[in-house]
Parts: sequence; structure tokens; C-alpha cells
Amino acid sequence: MQTSSETAERPAMTMPPIVSAEAWEAARQQLLVKEKALTRARDTMAAERRRMPWMAVDKAYAFEGPEARVSLEGLFAGRRQLIVYRAFFEPGVFGWPDHACRGCSMVADQVAHLAHLNARDTTLVFASRAPQADIARLKARMGWDIPWYTVTDSFDADFGVDEWHGTNVFFRDGDQVFRTYFIKSRGDEAMGGTWSYLDATPLGRQETWEDSPAGYPQTAPYKWWNWHDDYAPDAAPDQRWVEVDVGEAAIRAGKA
Repeated sequence: MQTSSETAERPAMTMPPIVSAEAWEAARQQLLVKEKALTRARDTMAAERRRMPWMAVDKAYAFEGPEARVSLEGLFAGRRQLIVYRAFFEPGVFGWPDHACRGCSMVADQVAHLAHLNARDTTLVFASRAPQADIARLKARMGWDIPWYTVTDSFDADFGVDEWHGTNVFFRDGDQVFRTYFIKSRGDEAMGGTWSYLDATPLGRQETWEDSPAGYPQTAPYKWWNWHDDYAPDAAPDQRWVEVDVGEAAIRAGKA
């Protein structure tokens, strides 16, 4: 319960109108039209990302990992897509050596379970200039299990994240790596969830409702979703889930 002293310390707040349940629902429905338009615009933007030209990465890069030194190709962990978030944790950054940058730490706190990204052939890693011993200590303190590597060369400068945080997206075709997209500044505010990461990748969510170039891998929406501890190659979804097609139909009709 608020005390009189707490109320007195807070500035006066201009509150919106107080209305009936019917008026509230009408106002919500009016705003919902704009929300759905924003969702469609976000889908359109993701579709444009999937048609962005790619930049070949011909320079060799090396990172220190918890077990060994790895190349940029090694960061993919055998998958086709790689997302690298440049987190500021190193001498000279506010919070060192106990903490990483406050903003980068908030990003790390929001990262969803990586099994869902991995199930879509996508790997997410963080990269900093701090030594691995310090990264391990930080991860243990903060409860993070994100793969986190040490930058050892000009990777950060070459990909626009030497002086500011940012998210770089890469695609691997055999031994060739391509840079496909880059998000920074306020764009990173939306990152952390499975969908925001997949929407930034060249293959997207890989679901049949998406507007993707011909030949891109796609499966039915919802059907590939699973518990994060139960993903397995070629696993069959629960039949009761397969029979629920209302959501997919709504997406195809542009109503969801």
C-alpha cells in the first residue's frame, strides 16, 4: 500500500480516461488494427532481409573459445546460419571486471533458450575482447549459458562493432561464409527472442507462410515447435498438435 510520503514524492501523473468495459474493448479493437499493420510491416521487412545481397567473407578470423581456438566457420558449430552479438566486456568498459556493459548485459538477460534457434539450423554466439577466464567467471555469476568467444583480431573493426554493440548475421555454404545482415543501436532492443533472431537471418523462420525466395527451406508453422529438451532429428510432432490447423489457416489468410 502506498504511504502518503511515497505519493507526495511522485510527480503528478496525467491519467487517461476511465471508461466502461464496452468502451475499453472498442478502443482496444481500434488500436488492434494498427498493431496488425505493424506485424504485417515487420513480416514484409523480414522478407526483404531474405532478399538482401550477401557479402563474401574472405578474410580468416580467429576466436578463443572455452576449449580451443576456432575460426569464424567454427562458430557455426556445423549449422548454416550464425548470429554474432558483439558484447562489451573488457578492460576499459564500465563494470569491468565484475560486469559487462549494462546494455549488453540486458541483451544477454533476454536471450531465449538456444535449442529453438538450433532447431532451425542457426547458432547464436556472443563475442568480446575479455579473456576466456573472465568470460567464464561472468557467465557463472550472471547465470548465462550463451556460447561466448574472445575476439583476437580485427573482426570487431571489420564488422562495425569495435566501438559500439551490434548483431552480425552470417550464412555458411560449404567452406564459404557470407555476411547477410547487420543490426545495431536501437535495433538490438528487439533482439533476444527466438523470432526476432530468426527474422534477421537469411532463411527466416523457415515456415510455409513466409514470403521467401524459391528453394528456401520451409515447414509448416507450429509443427516443428518442441520442448527445448526434446528436439531430435526427424522427430514427429504430437499428432494432436498436427491436427490443430486453425492457426496455420489464419496465418495463410493474413488474419493472425
